[in-house]
Amino acid sequence: MLSTHSASAVDANALLGRELHSEVIRHFTRHPSASPDDAERQLLECLRYLYLISRHRERLSGLFLPVEQQIDEVWHYLILQTREYRTLCEERLPGGFFIEHRSCPYSDYRQTPSREELIEQALRWLPLYRESFGPFDEAALRHWTMPRFLRDELGFSLADIAGVGEVAEVAAFTQPEISRSV
Repeated sequence: MLSTHSASAVDANALLGRELHSEVIRHFTRHPSASPDDAERQLLECLRYLYLISRHRERLSGLFLPVEQQIDEVWHYLILQTREYRTLCEERLPGGFFIEHRSCPYSDYRQTPSREELIEQALRWLPLYRESFGPFDEAALRHWTMPRFLRDELGFSLADIAGVGEVAEVAAFTQPEISRSV
């Protein structure tokens, strides 16, 4: 299981096993511009995403993917390793259930909930991430859509993002700015 406040590759090894972990890193570093450190972080953030879905199934299941495309690509790769992915979901993550994936363009998803619901859903991840892994750092921030938006578009510092406790509190503070951008 991913340990609280940990960012080491040991977590990925423990969850995936050494062989699959190495395979994922090799796969995502096959391009000359890709570094092993970047691939490790992409894998770690993907596993953190899956951990949160598994641990907080009722609160997060069915929400739009709040991570960037690179993380979704790691997830797709893991899914294709069907036996290992099933073991990860059902035996190694805290929820003990198979985490399904369904592709849905954001424009289609956005039609269902109201703008306020979209904002609330996007912000719902922040305190759960912080409680499980500590505050976002620069390396994690580039993989998660909402905290990066809060920093880049609204001027939040990493400390501000770490201080987000109640979704309603942030939504009230940022709603005019987010509503124009979403």
